[in-house]
Amino acid sequence: MSNKLDLAKELIGRRALVTGGSRGIGAAIAQRLLDAGTQVVVAARISNDDTPAGATFVSGDVATSEGVEAIATKALAALGGLDILVNNAGGGRAFLEGSWTIPDKEWHDSFALNLFAAIRLTNAVLPALRTSKAAAVVNISSVAATMPFGPFAHYGAAKAALNYYSRTLAMELAPSGIRVNVVSPGVISTPGSAEFAKTTPGFSSDDWVRNIPLSRIGAPEDVAEVVALLVSDRGKYLTGVNYGVDGGMTAR
Repeated sequence: MSNKLDLAKELIGRRALVTGGSRGIGAAIAQRLLDAGTQVVVAARISNDDTPAGATFVSGDVATSEGVEAIATKALAALGGLDILVNNAGGGRAFLEGSWTIPDKEWHDSFALNLFAAIRLTNAVLPALRTSKAAAVVNISSVAATMPFGPFAHYGAAKAALNYYSRTLAMELAPSGIRVNVVSPGVISTPGSAEFAKTTPGFSSDDWVRNIPLSRIGAPEDVAEVVALLVSDRGKYLTGVNYGVDGGMTAR
């Protein structure tokens, strides 16, 4: 008898909600969970061609409390419960002249999307997670949280707060058997990063690669693989940790 783990079956019977799952990293995470047998609900404002075909799509804006409640209600109805929550939705606009040029509204919007969305949605589905025998939460952060960069100060600050919240939540929920971890991507090839490099002077792919010890930009699937580990039984003794998926950028 072979003892080789069948990764295509390790999450059969699990139910997952992935926010921002209609493209980029979120879509790759949703697809990886589907490939492992998970029943997946993807939440985003709109669906598109990159939304995994095997997932159930629900619309909603995670940056508002009303949107979060709508997503939680529809997702739990579709899944009949919840085992895995991946708070992936996030983003922010660059202000190239420096942090002092970032308007108050952008700070508020960044924290609403990159911090409060995860807090609100986690709180909304926590009763369902408490009934699961294999509950896991993964919050998608960013290396920006630990690498100060003025044009994205609002984004990095929100992600730093997300990291603190996640570790606190991990300690609080550990006695209940609910594991909480963070994944912090570095430079990943997504539609958003490609558009930023194309439209922003002085930020090319070559510039990014020079700062990455592994000498390549990451793929969404690189992030998705770590998430799959963390929500599976292979990661059953992992909680309260921030895993950098950045090709060694933050190891310098």
